[in-house]
Amino acid sequence: MAFESLTGKLQDIFKKLRGKGKLSEKDVKEAMKEVKIALLEADVNFKVVKEFINTVTEKSLGQEVMESLTPAQHVIKIVNDELTALMGSKESKINFSDKPPTIIMMVGLQGSGKTTTSGKLANYLKSKGKNPVLVACDIYRPAAIKQLQVVGSSINVPVFSMGDKTTPVDIAKGAVDFAKNNNYNVVIIDTAGRLHIDEELMDELKNIKDAVNPNEILLVVDAMTGQDVVNVAESFNEKLDIDGVILTKLDGDTRGGAALSVKAVTHKPIKFIASGEKLTDIEVFHPDRMASRILGMGDVLSLIEKAQSQIDEKKALELQKKILEQQFSFDDFLEQLQGLKNMGPIDQLFSMIPGVNMSKLKGVNVSDKAIKRIEAIIQSMTKEERQNPSIINGSRKKRIAAGSGTSIQQVNSLIKQFEQTRKMMKQFTDLGKNMKIGKRRMPFFR
Repeated sequence: MAFESLTGKLQDIFKKLRGKGKLSEKDVKEAMKEVKIALLEADVNFKVVKEFINTVTEKSLGQEVMESLTPAQHVIKIVNDELTALMGSKESKINFSDKPPTIIMMVGLQGSGKTTTSGKLANYLKSKGKNPVLVACDIYRPAAIKQLQVVGSSINVPVFSMGDKTTPVDIAKGAVDFAKNNNYNVVIIDTAGRLHIDEELMDELKNIKDAVNPNEILLVVDAMTGQDVVNVAESFNEKLDIDGVILTKLDGDTRGGAALSVKAVTHKPIKFIASGEKLTDIEVFHPDRMASRILGMGDVLSLIEKAQSQIDEKKALELQKKILEQQFSFDDFLEQLQGLKNMGPIDQLFSMIPGVNMSKLKGVNVSDKAIKRIEAIIQSMTKEERQNPSIINGSRKKRIAAGSGTSIQQVNSLIKQFEQTRKMMKQFTDLGKNMKIGKRRMPFFR
């Protein structure tokens, strides 16, 4: 997960600061030296790091901070504020046209995930009430058009194509006319990429831009390419004057420094981040929430939003009733486990919980394989066993293990896990009756 290493290092640095009753100038400077090293190791641009450290150090040595009863907390707040400012201060939204359709041009290098991200963006906008159409303007990469058609079909969004025998400019212009005539209010143009930046690529993109005058030019960049992200963003911005960036593959084993550098270098906002393989794995980029995540302070708002997107109001009430009446069954357990997996990779969910040190949770994963094994075990139980696990004795466990292709130890482990989950959910439900966040109840406890 992006920032995992950086988060762990920053948490260790701030733990040392908290251990000091009062901070001296030397304490602050030593801490900032460690922060500087951590940021550079996370692949943050050197110039960005230098300016960031200078700003934080200057503010941290202010009289108000040094005389504070909790100077360490003040320093951490300053770091949080400056990280947020570095990434753009607030979310940057898509500029929708007053006169539809809104035209969004997706650009980037080959391999950045541009085609899949176009589908993710279309799916996201569709969930917000928009009526998008995808446009296949990559006529060079083998099977690029087919890939976009498969993506569009999976999310029930049409794909406009004129094959690979015409020019990308004509395809883009034809798509805009098609959208106007068929009441599609968003046009997402998937353009061609290259393995490197060249004049031919840029000329083609500029020609498309001149032909359809897009409302948004979004650069798709792979976060796993490290410092190259900044160089690519600078080049595309210089040639096309982009409107924003979408960072992909933030779930990969990456140091994440690109997210802290790209806004400062290009002065263009990160608008979305994408992680995971599902077409739902895209979210609006919130600088303040990301800063909080990086500092190990969690991201409760995003966690709530993810939960709300997966929770059916009626089912939630039914589940609460079952838990309160001690009727939570293995069928309910499986449904909740699948719902958790639908919220995204488990390490991402943990990173949103305040105080969780991800370095301590290496290897924690709710994989498809694990889900299938659990599903096989539960489906090998009788209806009565699913409703009342206490009747599952040794002979029943042997039958369930044989029927699911698992071991008795795995069946025992699942039953134990189920009982622990049932107790935990009962405790959370009791707590949730009185718990509020702002003016909204926690979605789990409605």
